[in-house]
Amino acid sequence: MIRRHSFGRFGAALTLAVATSVAASAAPSVAQTAPAPAAFGSPPSGEIPILFNDAHVYAKPDTLRAGRVLAALVRNGVILVPLRSMFEQLGATVSWDAATRTADVSKPGSDVKVTLGKSIVVVNGEDRPLDVAPTIYRGTVVVPVRVISEAMGAYVQWIPERRVVVVRMLASPVPLPPSAPTPTNPPAAVPPPTATPAPTPSPTPSPRPVRTEAFIAGDYLISPKVYNEISPGNTATGSYALRGAVEFPLFGLPAMLEGDYRHYNYPHTAQQIVSACAPGTPGTTGCGTVVGNALYQTGNCPSTTDQGCVTVVGFQQIIAFNGLGQAYVPALTAQENEGDVRLGFKIFDPRVYIGAGYVTKSYSYLGMPRLSGAGFGVSKLPDLDQTLSLEGSAWYYPRISGNYTYPTTTLLGPLSGQTIPLSYAYWKYRAGATVKLGGTLFLDAGIAGERATARTNAPSNTAVDAPYVGLGIHF
Repeated sequence: MIRRHSFGRFGAALTLAVATSVAASAAPSVAQTAPAPAAFGSPPSGEIPILFNDAHVYAKPDTLRAGRVLAALVRNGVILVPLRSMFEQLGATVSWDAATRTADVSKPGSDVKVTLGKSIVVVNGEDRPLDVAPTIYRGTVVVPVRVISEAMGAYVQWIPERRVVVVRMLASPVPLPPSAPTPTNPPAAVPPPTATPAPTPSPTPSPRPVRTEAFIAGDYLISPKVYNEISPGNTATGSYALRGAVEFPLFGLPAMLEGDYRHYNYPHTAQQIVSACAPGTPGTTGCGTVVGNALYQTGNCPSTTDQGCVTVVGFQQIIAFNGLGQAYVPALTAQENEGDVRLGFKIFDPRVYIGAGYVTKSYSYLGMPRLSGAGFGVSKLPDLDQTLSLEGSAWYYPRISGNYTYPTTTLLGPLSGQTIPLSYAYWKYRAGATVKLGGTLFLDAGIAGERATARTNAPSNTAVDAPYVGLGIHF
């Protein structure tokens, strides 16, 4: 048998109001529109409010039906009631099988079996699901009220503003979905007014935090090929690149600041050693200059295969002056240094930015000036929280320019010491990938290069391409 002692105070538990006096002759639609109960008021101290037959009854727990009280609690949004106290009020008989931990609730026309811990109720031999399995609370078996009560011929009404559950008997049991065929034209029935407690809203998941990258990397440029006025494809050595980027919000938008610096070191070859020329013997060995060794002798380039013959800045004006536009430049090691800074805004993920940049470039030969200019482009930053990530950039500077000054010599006539503008259209690009090594280190590799198209007074187009490999650290 189920233990016959008090269900106890549930604290935050709901009060259960039970009314069992409904005329047997009443129609189902009338029975289902029961009047709302009156206000409870405040019960005496230490007593539990009970609404029975729509009248106020206050009784201490140990004086109502052998110590059993009618009160309810809520588990996972489902109302649970003490099984024996509740269903004896509904006129049912409750028996308990300790071996199977099963309670059998029966009355004429209805039989309900529930088992502790099983989310299934057997109603007249058919299995039905339960939202919450029967359990024991403070020594008393508690069960979901709605499925059991409706199976026993009652309907349940939830009055949220009073936090009261009203259970009322119907004139005849409410049938569950029959397993046998129903009559051809059954009388229409009005469904009982049922209102379930409002479900607890699911918590809104927190948005995924946005990860921002900041990194620096150093790359070795592997054997760059350099094409310009002093190098017809010579291989550079000791060349490298440094770069870095940081992501941050700007004006409420995701932005990035990026920098890219490159250094090239390559040879210029020449077959002659320039020396002083004997008067009146231009064009002889050591005097094969056209416009400009240190002595500025005039004459023809000694050989078309000699890389010492170089087209110079502003050659167009020199040709117009004396028909010559080249200089014999002795062998040397040339250097170029260039870097740009870029500010961009993200256009889509993963980490693709467009923006504006500013580049500057310097040379160590032929009096070439420092060139600079603004441009625009796109960058794909690496995703360094991933094991493998792609990266790349393409930036275009429509005009990088500076001022070139001709050497001071009488051989250049009116051009001697004159300053002229020099400019190129300039492309700079990179394409590669990164591999996460662990911690904050990563490996990167790919290809980098640049193109410059001759514009005002430039001697030739230029190009550099090089594979690269390097290491970086992200923060």
